Amino acid sequence: MGLPSLRAAAWALRRACGPWTPRLGPRLLCLPPMAGNGEAPVPVGTKQEQDRKARRGWQGTARIWEETEQQAKRLKSSEGGGQHRKLPKRKVVLLVAYSGKGYHGMQRNVGSSKFKTIEDDLVSALVRSGCIPENHGEDMRKMSFQRCARTDKGVSAAGQVVSLKMWLIDDLLEKINSHLPSHIRILGLRRVTGGFNSKNKCDARTYLYMLPTFAFAHKDHDTQDETYRLHAETLGRVNRLLACYRGTHSFHNFTSQKGPREPSARRYILDVFCEEPFVREGMEFAVIKVKGQSFMTHQIRKMVGLVVAIVKGYAPESVLERCWGEAKVDVPKAPGLGLVLERVHFENYNRRFGRDGLHEPLDWAQEEAEVTAFKEQHIYPTIIGTERHERSMAQWLSTLPMHDFSATAHAAAGPGAKVPRPLEGSDGDSA
Repeated sequence: MGLPSLRAAAWALRRACGPWTPRLGPRLLCLPPMAGNGEAPVPVGTKQEQDRKARRGWQGTARIWEETEQQAKRLKSSEGGGQHRKLPKRKVVLLVAYSGKGYHGMQRNVGSSKFKTIEDDLVSALVRSGCIPENHGEDMRKMSFQRCARTDKGVSAAGQVVSLKMWLIDDLLEKINSHLPSHIRILGLRRVTGGFNSKNKCDARTYLYMLPTFAFAHKDHDTQDETYRLHAETLGRVNRLLACYRGTHSFHNFTSQKGPREPSARRYILDVFCEEPFVREGMEFAVIKVKGQSFMTHQIRKMVGLVVAIVKGYAPESVLERCWGEAKVDVPKAPGLGLVLERVHFENYNRRFGRDGLHEPLDWAQEEAEVTAFKEQHIYPTIIGTERHERSMAQWLSTLPMHDFSATAHAAAGPGAKVPRPLEGSDGDSA
């Protein structure tokens, strides 16, 4: 072959295989393109070929990772309640009734199984019924859970309200109640707005305090006398004293958590009164009802305790007026057994959303009969039975002589201190 022919062959080879690299020497090969891939041939060993192999390897790894992830997601969604995961979660409120005896209050103590609460049983029932995922039960913030009021140890409720996001499965209330003890019931459900918060949207709360009427007998009367009956004159005096609580006052003497100058100690009481007494199992009882925007820890029990101390003759009526000042007053705290959260109120929410055609008003009129039945079957019998057997009120009455209602501890502030303005709205509740 002549020199022109060799040169022509070399140029043809370069056009086919790309630029020639001298240092590759004899390793330079030209491979025909693979059928169907449409890619130009690349010299073996070149950086271009190495990059292409690296890209193919990365794409293959990414494809395998993606398929594995999708497979894991399908497996996870098929485990436990897969059919519920297709349902959207909705914000609802539940009307809850419970007898608080044997429980350390309403609010759950996450990570502590020593002190059982109402929410421990409630959240467990929500998970077991398929209304919420299991991890929502472990972290209640995931379902935006909020209670309307934090009831204390032993305190019951006939109209507690909680808000949360959940799956609206078939026969929802029946399934939840099937996993609850008989002394805890879900009596109603309402759909609410997405941003609803049961504590922040609550305008007021109504509590009742049930006590044997011998608590109002004079201190010289035998506290063991179950035949005592409350006279109309004494009932009138009780209601006159209770009326002193109405309006806005600084209730710092009715809780251990507030000072006299703290604005949050000022609370607004809308109404408070004692109903006509009634007889159960040979013992007479009366019910005190109090409605307020919000309450502090032990506030209602101390309100009741002070009135009892005055009526029995242990404290003068003037002590009530002194309670509103900055001086520290020794106020006795009545037993928690008789305290019941009866109802929570959402007047502002109902005016805005209750008649918009999309949401129902939160008035629970349809559930009123069930609420009354629950009180008669579970709450009142528990209070009456416990009082008869444990005599918690009688034992507490024996401690009243230990209180010194004339002693005061004046605050450091001098006269003319600025009086805080009344609170607007509610900042929580724990009575």
